[in-house]
Amino acid sequence: MSAPTLTIAQGTLFGRREGKVLRFAGIPFATAARWQMPVAAAGWSGVRDAGDFANICPQDPKQADIMKGPLEPQSEDCLYLNVWTQGCDAGRRAVLFYIHGGGFTTGSGHIGCLEGTALAARGDVVVVTINYRLGAFGFLNLRDATDGKLPGTGAEGLADQIVALQWVRDNIAAFGGDPENITIFGESAGSASVCALMASPKAKGLFRRAICESGGAHVGRKRDESALTAKALIERLGVTDAPEKMLDLPFETILNAQIDLAANPPKGAPALGFGPTIDGEVLPLRAIDAIRAGSAKGVDLIAGTAKDEARLFFLGNRKIAEMNAESLRKRVGGIAGEDNAEAMIAAYAEAKPADGFAAIVGDNMFLMPTIKLLEAQSAYAPSYGFRMDWTSPMLNGLLGACHVIEIGFVFGTHARPEVADFFGTGPEADALAAAMMDSWISFAKTGDPGSRSLPWPRYEAQARATMIFGDGAPHVVDDPAKSRRLAWGQVSEKKLGL
Repeated sequence: MSAPTLTIAQGTLFGRREGKVLRFAGIPFATAARWQMPVAAAGWSGVRDAGDFANICPQDPKQADIMKGPLEPQSEDCLYLNVWTQGCDAGRRAVLFYIHGGGFTTGSGHIGCLEGTALAARGDVVVVTINYRLGAFGFLNLRDATDGKLPGTGAEGLADQIVALQWVRDNIAAFGGDPENITIFGESAGSASVCALMASPKAKGLFRRAICESGGAHVGRKRDESALTAKALIERLGVTDAPEKMLDLPFETILNAQIDLAANPPKGAPALGFGPTIDGEVLPLRAIDAIRAGSAKGVDLIAGTAKDEARLFFLGNRKIAEMNAESLRKRVGGIAGEDNAEAMIAAYAEAKPADGFAAIVGDNMFLMPTIKLLEAQSAYAPSYGFRMDWTSPMLNGLLGACHVIEIGFVFGTHARPEVADFFGTGPEADALAAAMMDSWISFAKTGDPGSRSLPWPRYEAQARATMIFGDGAPHVVDDPAKSRRLAWGQVSEKKLGL
């Protein structure tokens, strides 16, 4: 069968065929000058080859990526997206729009397991993945750090995602998609981005449903806090007296300063150095507060976490592995408050202090923000909770059901050779992938992730129904983390989130 050719408003695209799925890669959706807001990309003459993926945002080339994604070529010219579909026709298929994770500093829309062929083929949906500006290029609050001498509000990366959604609204019908039925989904920083989009007035009406995988709505830097990060970067670049010189520096110079900053963060700055700033326009307030006030009224939601989120983060950390009960208490006191430390540790009762600490950190960063998100959004739209319990076979199961473990199953890419050692293979893995893809597809099409054979009750504060994936056949458990949830009830929400 011949390769597909498609004409949209920007021009004509020449894609590729992957079985019964058509792929159009590296499509420009926006351009942006350094630290400026994005603008819609111009068109082109002739036929554009959309067979290969395009540049990714500058990021640490040494960053270990368990997804085995390509980290080159890198460029500030990185605002491209990719589309998978079964037909460039009038099919009006549900659209799944994915935002990658990576701590707002790494990743792209085409790392190894973020490949939309299996998902598009299984559910006859349109899959879109995107790049957006990362780290110092997308989330640097220079406006406040330089008293307005430089642009950059710290929300440019989020604005990139919004322009990508606008592109999908305007163009996806040509790919057989339904612009009125778009589901945004993401993992980790991508999930936090989904929450920020639910809170942003600039994104209102651009999507109908949302799926949050391991990242809640406690996202949004205060301007004074994010300005500390920007000031520290300016100092490391040696341009304190003339910050405007940053506009002309090679991106590699800025990236190297960013990498150094991550290793030596300034005192008082957010623990996760980069992320969306509450700029007043793209993100008017912290996402959880906006969602509680109804910013995403009518947006159906799935949200969940992995059972052992933080084990991945502490792999190889001897200080954590060798901690004793006293050091555990001190560390937990720093997270939950000294008065809450003993009760918090008792609620976890892990065999080893290191395991208890990892569980507490994971719940602080992911589980509790996700519970708060479900509580908030369930007042405005049908909402559904899940937990991923599949244990990675890597390192003889040492990682448990860790952060990112669901991605390969949601995309049906778990058995790809470059990632199979992490996700696992075999009949049980294949069945898990089928169940998760079917639930995500059903949700995108109908707003209900359940089926006649696998009903999925809505999340409500009384029962807190949670679908468990990866521990045998999918099944529902009510309030599976009750003791932990109650322990966190004594901790300030200011402590929660990425």
